[in-house]
Amino acid sequence: MNNAIGGAGYFLVTVLFNLATFAFLVRFILQAVRADFYNPITQGIVRLTDPVLRPLRRLIPSAGGLDLAALLVAILLQMLAILLFTSGASIVTVLLVSAFKLLSLVLDIYFWALVVIVIISWVAPGTYNPAAALLQQITEPLLAPFRRLIPPVGGLDFSVMVAFLVLIVIRDYLLPGLLLEVGLNPGLL
Repeated sequence: MNNAIGGAGYFLVTVLFNLATFAFLVRFILQAVRADFYNPITQGIVRLTDPVLRPLRRLIPSAGGLDLAALLVAILLQMLAILLFTSGASIVTVLLVSAFKLLSLVLDIYFWALVVIVIISWVAPGTYNPAAALLQQITEPLLAPFRRLIPPVGGLDFSVMVAFLVLIVIRDYLLPGLLLEVGLNPGLL
């Protein structure tokens, strides 16, 4: 019974840290892609993250359109989550694993955003939805270089498939390979 309670506690704490990290990382991405901050979903994320970011911005201002305070909070949340459940790891290891986990999460965000965009384009093309508009704004900077290389053929946009392949290769092969190169276990992702 204690093991079940400990497992449930671990799960809940992990989920809370992952949700908080996700919120701050999405806030970082939204500012990086210059998403519409009048979108109701964006406003919700801003309201959720502002109490932490507003005081931090006095110390860590944005640079080049990037919300460095949001990125720092996301990294710190990942580091704290790792430190809570890991003992004996050096701070450098924790920092590297946190950075790799954040990069993996960014790749997952873009992967699933593309999946939703593709589904919406099949189910309800041309309709407006705040979530679809936001996902379009997030994924457009990723898709633009692929669209320049591979123009639509017969109304089909193959650039999305190429973007999927690139995301999968980076997430499933490049990141674990980089972890191995720095001497860490790819199973940590």
